[in-house]
Amino acid sequence: MNLHVIDTGLFKLDGGAMFGVVPKTIWKKTNPADENNMCTWAMRCLLIEDGNQLILIDNGIGTKQDAKFLSYYYLHGDADLLSSIRKAGFSPNDITDMVLTHLHFDHCGGGTQYNTNRSGLELTFKNARYWTNSAHWQWATQPNPREKASFLKENLLPMQESGHLQFIKPGTPSPFSNIDFIFVDGHTEKMMLPRIRYNNQTIVFVADLIPSSSHIPIPYVMGYDTRPLLTMEEKTQFLNQAAQENYLLFFEHDPYHECATVSVTEKGIRMHRKGKLKEMVH
Repeated sequence: MNLHVIDTGLFKLDGGAMFGVVPKTIWKKTNPADENNMCTWAMRCLLIEDGNQLILIDNGIGTKQDAKFLSYYYLHGDADLLSSIRKAGFSPNDITDMVLTHLHFDHCGGGTQYNTNRSGLELTFKNARYWTNSAHWQWATQPNPREKASFLKENLLPMQESGHLQFIKPGTPSPFSNIDFIFVDGHTEKMMLPRIRYNNQTIVFVADLIPSSSHIPIPYVMGYDTRPLLTMEEKTQFLNQAAQENYLLFFEHDPYHECATVSVTEKGIRMHRKGKLKEMVH
């Protein structure tokens, strides 16, 4: 098995929304905001070579949205999804499986694109199965008012219309030999956290349960979460297990750190070791 970090660029989100009830006087020390109270975040994905499978976890915001939409999020940085995949030595057609932790636009927008003459949409990864789960798919395609702006039909429907959409079923065997899934419901219904067995390590792609290392403390919960108290319960259970079993946490949105381990301290669970994925795996 080989692992490749896929950088799809940077974007900005409101600091207050990202840290919920935590005061700015605290969170600005680790995540400084600009004059509009916007903080910079990564959109970091993971590409896994495992035998004859090439598995991509999440795919960023994409490029098909109009300029007005993209202007809300201040996309910047030199990297993008397809160039990062090519830099890793692959083409979009090599991807066999597209795993989507959840269907908010900054996690799945790169999975569809305009066709050559921009007359319609097509899958970015034409040979891939697109994996979500039935409960989250229903949640995303019949959205509640709070999340409606995060679930965009142009990101979702081409997966179904192409016939490439597949569902992972909680409690049943994983379709992947070295990846299983942790299902959590605080951020959104049935978000899937891929848990990867790599040599003798366990790597968990923590998605929006813990979007950055700054969100490791239990009360640091995003304002975007639909069930923040449940997020706190899920974080507590997960982080205790992560500390006990020495999980390596892979952060999707952390602008500084790709991954980290955690440990128990007198202040609670805190970051222990941090660094780039290639430095942290063995």
